Amino acid sequence: VQLQAFGGGLVQAGGSLRLSCAASGLTFSRYHLGWFRQAPGKEREFVALSSKYSQSVKGRFTTSRDSAKNTEYLQMNSLKREDTAVYYCAAALRTSDSFAYAYNPEIYHYWGQGTLVTVSS
Repeated sequence: VQLQAFGGGLVQAGGSLRLSCAASGLTFSRYHLGWFRQAPGKEREFVALSSKYSQSVKGRFTTSRDSAKNTEYLQMNSLKREDTAVYYCAAALRTSDSFAYAYNPEIYHYWGQGTLVTVSS
């Protein structure tokens, strides 16, 4: 199984970026793909899983999926300096508990390598 996250880069505050996570080696329809991030000196934190978002990004970030391409996207708008982090995508089996435990990294079976997003003022 391989998850490849890409699309990070340097952007000014208020700008937008779209991250992609391409999955291979798994049955895409059986998995949710979630997003986490880790800022320098901070712990990894949950960002989004399907329609579930952390409070810090709700209303600014949107997930979408292209099943034909086995790819999940994270559209990030109105970026703030505090969004600067390495962003990771991760795959969790679709179960009745997926949403309830979306914040918990332990439900995710596979992780991508991360892509750096830097937001400048």
